[in-house]
Amino acid sequence: MTKQRETRDRVLDLIEGLGVGEAIPSERQLSAELGVSRLTLRAALDELAREGYVVRRRGSGTFVSEPKIAQELTMTSFTEDMRRRGMEPGSRTLGLEVVPAGARLGRFLHVSPSERIVVAKRLRLADRETMAIETLHVREALVPGLTRRDLDGQSFYEILRDRFGIVIAGGAQTIEPTVTNEEESEALGIPLHSPAFLFERVTHSEGNEIVEFVHSIYRGDRYRLVTDVAALPSPRRPVLAGPNSWS
Repeated sequence: MTKQRETRDRVLDLIEGLGVGEAIPSERQLSAELGVSRLTLRAALDELAREGYVVRRRGSGTFVSEPKIAQELTMTSFTEDMRRRGMEPGSRTLGLEVVPAGARLGRFLHVSPSERIVVAKRLRLADRETMAIETLHVREALVPGLTRRDLDGQSFYEILRDRFGIVIAGGAQTIEPTVTNEEESEALGIPLHSPAFLFERVTHSEGNEIVEFVHSIYRGDRYRLVTDVAALPSPRRPVLAGPNSWS
């Protein structure tokens, strides 16, 4: 184990004994207590900050951050997921417009480029803290009369089910790391080029009809991805027949 890694783990042990928002000891104090150089300690703290365990504030110090939310790779709505964790979900609609699908959205939604598409951008909240920016795209014909007010503070999947009789049955999702741009950073209240996860999902109804395409930016400092894995079956070894085994 490298000195930096050992220092990181020892600081992490210290963090576990503190509450969210509490300041950890100064770099000078920690380097003396741990018997490491300020350079090694600073590198370890930078690593913990990238991993979301601490927040470093220039001129103020280093503080214990909120624990990350384990995002399971399952087909659930944001609202349902937050409620299951005992958190209060919320949303604020940043914009809603109706536009022609165009070539790219047409491919995702399996419609012609001229099809009218509702595009709604929402800021997703948990316990009033910003978590993600979600941009959903759905055919206007599926959600006639949908307004910004409808989406504020409500699950879109619940609206689809209760008002339009559409039940989401499944979909396909891609995930990749990214960083926030100026607009996303301002909306989420985080520094420019902060680490984030880009989710893109196409969902279908019980009747196997494409319903929506969703583009979401999730804060990297508040999320970690969790999935179940299973071992692949061991390949069967070929049995070589001997000279006397022919039938």
